[in-house]
Amino acid sequence: MSVLRAPDPTQLHPVAGQQRVVFLKPLITSPLIEVGEYSYYDDPDHATEFETRNVTHHYGPDRLLVGKFCAFATGVTFVMNGANHRMNGVSTYPFPIVGGAWGEHADLISDLPSRGDTVVGNDVWIGGNATIMPGVRIGHGAIVSTGAVVTKDVPDYAIVGGNPATVIRMRYDADEVSQLVAFAWWDWPIDKITTHLRAIADGSVADLLRANDKA
Repeated sequence: MSVLRAPDPTQLHPVAGQQRVVFLKPLITSPLIEVGEYSYYDDPDHATEFETRNVTHHYGPDRLLVGKFCAFATGVTFVMNGANHRMNGVSTYPFPIVGGAWGEHADLISDLPSRGDTVVGNDVWIGGNATIMPGVRIGHGAIVSTGAVVTKDVPDYAIVGGNPATVIRMRYDADEVSQLVAFAWWDWPIDKITTHLRAIADGSVADLLRANDKA
């Protein structure tokens, strides 16, 4: 009797016949980007160019850290701290980058404002053409609506939308959120996830708690 196994997380294109969907972990080459297993990007034209088209102004040292089981729709953009300009003078123009005599003032483009790493939790769904600004943390289980501009941290299991993005509603109450984060189904062994897939994808918090107590 054959045993059904989970998909291979190292496969670049996990959906048969759909080159538009890529698992990000096997795609990423930048040491400044870390992505957990099974997180994917969907783009009909540029799926394999995620780290150059969708992660912008990424010169370091800040990192983009993405958890497991995240789903990113077409056009999601992560703006990194390299996009920042100095604001301690009258002008914000980055004079040294255009060269000439102005290039002698390289200190004016060093030590730019930075909010640190951008962090996306596990099981996060980000809608099409959403923009994530530098240094934001998006919590586990959060949903970011299409076209949203996320300028501040998103709580675990919140749904946010708009420009700037604000909380539309919470997916669960505070106690349930604490339970979901505490037993972190995304860290279960993959065989356990496969066994309890129905509870994860179509069950209540109570169903998932019961599954968590099983082998």
